[in-house]
Amino acid sequence: MESNGESLHVAMFPWFAFGHISPFIQLSNKLFSHGIKVSFLSPPSNIQRISSSLQSQIQIIPLQIPPVEGLPPGIESTAEMTPHMAELLKTALDAMKPQISTLLSQLKPHIIFHDFTHQWLPSLASPLGIKTLFYSVFAALPGAYLINPARLLTSSNNIEDPECCFPCTHDDHQNLSPSKIPTIEDLKRPPLGFPCDSSITSLKNFEARDLTYVFMRFGGPSVFERGIACQKNCSAMVIKSCLEMEAPYIKFIETQFGKPVLVTGPVVPEPNPAKLDQRWDEWLGAFDPKSIVFCSFGSETFLEDEQIRELVLGLEMVGLPFLVVLNFPGGEDGGARLKAALPEGFEERVKEKGRVHTGWVQQQQILAHQSVGCFVCHAGLSSITEGLVNDCQLVLLAQKGDQYLNSKLVSGDWKAGVEVKRNEEDGSFFKEDLCEAVRSVMVGGEEEPCKSVRANQKKWKDFLLDKETQDKFTRDFVAKLKEMVFK
Repeated sequence: MESNGESLHVAMFPWFAFGHISPFIQLSNKLFSHGIKVSFLSPPSNIQRISSSLQSQIQIIPLQIPPVEGLPPGIESTAEMTPHMAELLKTALDAMKPQISTLLSQLKPHIIFHDFTHQWLPSLASPLGIKTLFYSVFAALPGAYLINPARLLTSSNNIEDPECCFPCTHDDHQNLSPSKIPTIEDLKRPPLGFPCDSSITSLKNFEARDLTYVFMRFGGPSVFERGIACQKNCSAMVIKSCLEMEAPYIKFIETQFGKPVLVTGPVVPEPNPAKLDQRWDEWLGAFDPKSIVFCSFGSETFLEDEQIRELVLGLEMVGLPFLVVLNFPGGEDGGARLKAALPEGFEERVKEKGRVHTGWVQQQQILAHQSVGCFVCHAGLSSITEGLVNDCQLVLLAQKGDQYLNSKLVSGDWKAGVEVKRNEEDGSFFKEDLCEAVRSVMVGGEEEPCKSVRANQKKWKDFLLDKETQDKFTRDFVAKLKEMVFK
């Protein structure tokens, strides 16, 4: 781990959203366990939550968020923000360049891992001799489908340069004009050169419409512009995946940018040592093994009231015990919103075998409980991994962004879960759709496709729980980092 007595030192600089921070924490812990010195950059208000998950010897470096009009001081993660405020936080991040430059000069890490929002970081780190690794906390598929030069060539609004080659070296493809923004029809189709062996051949209207956000500007560079610049200018790209799970997409990305793509493996989190709260342990323990349907959409994904009603009525129709966790945008009274959203008389009808809760819960421990057998989720990558390692059948109800593509990866390429049927235009679903999806994996018996889905779910569960395989991912990744720095 050393060269001439010098230990490898890496810095971690995630975007200030806990869906991004958590994978950086998990990777930090993996690297630290292999003897690498880690410094973790974070705004002060997030440090307490971060420190509870990081190895205690990892140094946390506090950052100061510059004031931006409209951005309340002291609120420094997107979990507490409206979408508009989250865009202002990106503006504040861009204003941190002088602070980060000074900090890197003092810390002198060999490598800094950075997120998609940090497109200016390579130009700061390179003169200091620091390698920059763009760490995508998403699966490889979303990047292969969306954030690459080929996506612009698929745009019907961008036909003036049909001879553009791969990897793209045209500077204007990192600076979108309105005429080059892909349309909904464009985004329903994969980009040029997309792997032909993918099960994803098209998206629905509501999915493609949501993905147009990636190309929109809100006073600063779009997500697409930031992501393209990060990948174009970094020393190498890092993806939280592996060839076993996503080989075609990883190779496509490598071809697009003509530079190394390192894989960390799926970075399976260690089991949470904390005990499950007695309240939930006793309630879950009253039911048969693998009989409970657990439903949660994370801390930053929210359902409209009408869809909440269809969700809970659909679970009632299934006939199995269930636990639903629903959250609402910051500042709202979750209890009042939940009460208003639930159908009249619902809680009384299901009180013997159903619970609906708002607020934080111990998701990992609940999924690990022997009575939980199905996980209805928003198809966030971390949730998918947690569901699989805890032997839960996956029912996927994606709500935004990369979740739509994750859902198709699991249900299409892997055939290890099922998607809930949705309306083509607005993505809405009915209680019957939810009921059908859950019943197909929970009470489908030996009939196809239930048998096939269960077999594939078990295959990926065993793969993720194979300690030797997962440790080898980290060892190989560390070896590549050492080669990059000490060669």
